[in-house]
Amino acid sequence: MTRFDDIYSQPDPRSYFGTLGALGYQTPHHAQSIFRRLLPLAGFPKDPVRPDGRDAEPRATVLDICCSYGINAALLNHHVTLQELYDRYTSPRIVNLTTAELIEADRKYYAARRRPDAVPVIGLDIAAPAIAYARATGLLHAGFAENLETAPPSPTLYRATRSTRLITVTGGASFLSARTFRPLLEGRQEPPWVAALVLRTGSYQNIADGLARFGLTTQKDTSRTYPQRRFTDTDEQQHAIAAVSAAGDDPRGKESDGHFHTALHLSRPPAHTATHPLHTLLQAP
Repeated sequence: MTRFDDIYSQPDPRSYFGTLGALGYQTPHHAQSIFRRLLPLAGFPKDPVRPDGRDAEPRATVLDICCSYGINAALLNHHVTLQELYDRYTSPRIVNLTTAELIEADRKYYAARRRPDAVPVIGLDIAAPAIAYARATGLLHAGFAENLETAPPSPTLYRATRSTRLITVTGGASFLSARTFRPLLEGRQEPPWVAALVLRTGSYQNIADGLARFGLTTQKDTSRTYPQRRFTDTDEQQHAIAAVSAAGDDPRGKESDGHFHTALHLSRPPAHTATHPLHTLLQAP
């Protein structure tokens, strides 16, 4: 699978949008509507800010793992689409700005499009430049450049995630294991839900097994898949087709047609799983 490590080491997301846009990367677009539907079910209040303008205490948060430049936070909390972001960050006017100028422009851009039901999003990613940008623009309520696969969370990260009610993953699940999730769930009476869009070329079982130890049942949505991006070459496509077939899934009409595909895995308490079937949660309101 082609790696794109260099686009996450830039001081702003223009390379990210230019590179992935050329490949038709779509996962954050699919996640936008899914995550919004899950928020009230996962325990987020309908009115996250009281009429007097003050935050409710404690304020529920979303933790976006492998958040990069805060793309999921941008789509979750603002009246924007992924295509609008592709158009914005590849436009001649934006391309010619300095990073400092872009950050200032982005602060105004997102502030003008902030949704009234916006929720605080905490970002976690090993890419420090991406985290720094997302914090500077205000997309993230808090951001941490830490790798929980190799080290425990800092005390600040641990404290910041105590009010997390939904953990999201739209990229990077292939590089994660239960080690990343364990310290985020330890010591909590009510563990947060976990929603992940996972490439069909890999297994999510290690993470699902780890979440089960904290009382979460993981279900895979088998009713549909979500296109991720086009393949970079035929070798990547053939590898994906073989991996999907080995996992017992059918690549016909999906990977065989030229795109990686993801499937939604949702982890939540067994009681909710029994009373609210997964397919009903995903139906458009």
